[in-house]
Amino acid sequence: MLLALHIADPLPAGQYSELGADSCLPCHAAGMPLDATPIFMTRHASRLDPAAPFSDKQCETCHGPGRDHVYAQQRGEPGLPPVVFGVDSPNPPAEQNQVCLGCHQTHGRLGWDGSAHQASDLPCAACHQVHVERDPVLDHEAQQQVCFDCHSQKRADVLKPSSHPLRFGSMTCSDCHDPHNGEHDFLLQQPTVNETCYTCHAEKQGPYLWEHAPAAEDCSLCHRPHGSNHAPLLTRRAPLLCQQCHAAAGHPSLALSSEAVEDSARNRFLLGRACLNCHSQVHGSNHPSGTTLHR
Repeated sequence: MLLALHIADPLPAGQYSELGADSCLPCHAAGMPLDATPIFMTRHASRLDPAAPFSDKQCETCHGPGRDHVYAQQRGEPGLPPVVFGVDSPNPPAEQNQVCLGCHQTHGRLGWDGSAHQASDLPCAACHQVHVERDPVLDHEAQQQVCFDCHSQKRADVLKPSSHPLRFGSMTCSDCHDPHNGEHDFLLQQPTVNETCYTCHAEKQGPYLWEHAPAAEDCSLCHRPHGSNHAPLLTRRAPLLCQQCHAAAGHPSLALSSEAVEDSARNRFLLGRACLNCHSQVHGSNHPSGTTLHR
């Protein structure tokens, strides 16, 4: 639902063209270098929706009064419309985004100000495409490629042996992250890492009679959410992961070392699933005798 917010007209003063979009089409028709006709297949071009740009001043609703631009083109002179969108635009991102937020100021975008993307001076058009039949960010697989253009390390993580199924299109970045809302850390959909994970992994939520402290605190203490070389998404393989917190003193297993490998009597606790050979309920246990997460 749109909020009843009044946003000052961000468009510069000037004269609007008399023919609306018909003034634009001679240069922006199909087959032209800057073909804009696919917009007629989108909701932006609806003449029935009162919130759509084309129900008002058509192209100039977003790009501003274009009469001077049209006349300059007819004379063969250089000249841009008052507002041009994109990362290479002469208009600053804040000016571009004010046009978009004039219509798209919904509850989910109230957190845009102060978010990591806003702080990076990112225009909406860096991710969104308006003059196409379907914005790539609305497609599961295409959206990832838009994100990976900036987040190249995450692209590498997704291709590791253990990862969430982003590359198969079963999920996408916005399932966990809200790119418009900076109210939560890491632009997460939920207030915390764990609450975000629990939207899919509800069986790990508990409550448990015997909790494993790091699992209850933050899933990312043990798991790399975008991908890892260790299954299942672990930051390190067991028992090395467990031994970061659990000292070996007084336990039948020693810290993994060359001496431990040579000791066959102790080595059996470091093979297979290592610590999980015995402590299988690593996220927590509700068994009365599960204090050591054995059952």
